[in-house]
Amino acid sequence: MATFPDYKDIYVFVEQKNSEPAEVGYELINKARELVDAAPELGYKVVGVLLGENVKDKAQDVIAHGADEVIVIDDPKLKDYSTQYYTDALTQMIEKFKPSSLLTGATVLGRDLAPRVAARINAGLTADATGIEIGKDVKLNSREGVREIPNDDALLLVTRPTFGGNLFGTIVCPNTRPQMATIRPKVFDMAKPDASRTGEVTEFAPVWDDKAPEVVIEGVEPKEVAGVDITKCDVLVGAGRGAEGALDLVEELASLLGGEVAATRAAVEDGFLPKERQVGQTGKTVRPNLYIACGISGAVQHVAGMEKSDYIIAINRDPEAEIFKIANQGYVGTVEQVLPVLIEEIKKIKAA
Repeated sequence: MATFPDYKDIYVFVEQKNSEPAEVGYELINKARELVDAAPELGYKVVGVLLGENVKDKAQDVIAHGADEVIVIDDPKLKDYSTQYYTDALTQMIEKFKPSSLLTGATVLGRDLAPRVAARINAGLTADATGIEIGKDVKLNSREGVREIPNDDALLLVTRPTFGGNLFGTIVCPNTRPQMATIRPKVFDMAKPDASRTGEVTEFAPVWDDKAPEVVIEGVEPKEVAGVDITKCDVLVGAGRGAEGALDLVEELASLLGGEVAATRAAVEDGFLPKERQVGQTGKTVRPNLYIACGISGAVQHVAGMEKSDYIIAINRDPEAEIFKIANQGYVGTVEQVLPVLIEEIKKIKAA
């Protein structure tokens, strides 16, 4: 049975754009901090990895969010994202520092970079995960029988949706290191920065080969984002198929509460709401203070994108609907029956 005494610590790739780290990197730093603090016997550190040009001054921000150390790879070739150069740099960093685990945000960039790196170093990768834990006293069934994983091996248990989101599976990579995973944004909390935290900053300079770049970036044009980013909203009113005939009420409720309308995949596919409003496994992951689910059954595909909301109110005509199992408060009835009463009460409170 293979063990990995030379591999240690949990590394987090902190994605940045224009020298500004993305929030998902800080979310993963915070989760890695929780894992390391819960297993002090490992003696692990949380290590952030920053790639880019002129990003060294952001290292202290990463430390303030929970990292013990930051490895900075600062080079003009890394100014704009390049699959070739980012893969080369991250691969060389892994070969030198030997992390036990490497976490990356499941963003457009992360979903391109992580599998390239995993293939380069022949490591396992769990994609689009929604949960991670460090296993203790883990036993795996295999063709050779039951295999026990020693505690000091820090086996990462990674949870992700499978079979179209109908089930959740736990994936392990016991035979290779680092253990790699891409994690969806907004799955974990981002800790408040602590400016008093101190940590080590290590600079690493990759060695570039002499071959010409396979892709040349001649310019970068910012994408114009239309509409509202629902991932940043404090209040969301979600519309499912059961609310398609009452969208005016849904929109009125969202407006009264200073929130926005979100949607299930069914409501989007039926043409009632645009794709950028979709919440769920194939949409966006949201964590508002309040989520009101209107006519939403509670299918796991949708729940995966909103179950971490601080407070969930469910409205459904079926008292056995799955959505009630995760709701803090529920109303049995159609959207057309419940929302007018709710809207009227809110108006009374606001007028008082």
